[in-house]
Amino acid sequence: MTRKFIDLSVPIENAIKSDPPGLEPSIEYRDHKSTAPLVAARYQDLKPEELLDGEGYAIEFLKLNTHNGTHVDAPWHFASTMDKGKPAATIDEIPLDWFYGAGVKLDFRHFPDGYVVSAQDVEDELKRIGHVLKPYDIVMVNTSAGKRFGDPDYVEAGCGMGREATMYLTSRGIRLTGTDCWSWDAHFKHMSKKYAEVKDVAVIWEGHKSSRDIGYCHIEKLHNLEVLPPFGFTISCFPVKVKGGSAGWTRAVAIFEE
Repeated sequence: MTRKFIDLSVPIENAIKSDPPGLEPSIEYRDHKSTAPLVAARYQDLKPEELLDGEGYAIEFLKLNTHNGTHVDAPWHFASTMDKGKPAATIDEIPLDWFYGAGVKLDFRHFPDGYVVSAQDVEDELKRIGHVLKPYDIVMVNTSAGKRFGDPDYVEAGCGMGREATMYLTSRGIRLTGTDCWSWDAHFKHMSKKYAEVKDVAVIWEGHKSSRDIGYCHIEKLHNLEVLPPFGFTISCFPVKVKGGSAGWTRAVAIFEE
């Protein structure tokens, strides 16, 4: 038996449309020649050109927030409470077994940008693929945003998962979900239109906010979901342990046993 790995993560990089203005990551690259003076200065009378090949080391300095790149959002990101009043967990407090398990993919690429997925949509897709959810399945949502990462409209692209769709999953024991969109909910451009119509704050980040009733995590900015089958694979997506953090970066991977 052999294993096949599929990378489900996007890279953190400069000059790409991955986040709203003002929230983009930035990377300063320093190569071996530029750091040679730093290395040589630590040793008496050593000149940079006397180092092996005249080189120091390569290093990168990053300006990031915890929601850049492919990352896992913790309940603390969504609200100060979870599970009907308990203190919301930060990313370093989530049980590790949430981040490794059987993967399920829901294909919602046909829904337009800004569409809010309902519980019925989730149930219909599960029937279509012939899967019955089990507690701790990791549910990935494939939207039209997946192929648009880096495009000017990426941040606003894809459908969002509404409160009832999210509760459908979490009430069945799902504790980790994911999307290839910038956000689990529809982009706030779409939410603001809905709020203008209904004047009810419950529609603002309604999927995220459902964690106040049943705590869960979700992954945002996944990639390559279109190559996955509906099920039959394992997901590994352990987040970086940021003390007290609202999120942690992850290298999400689908694993197939062949």
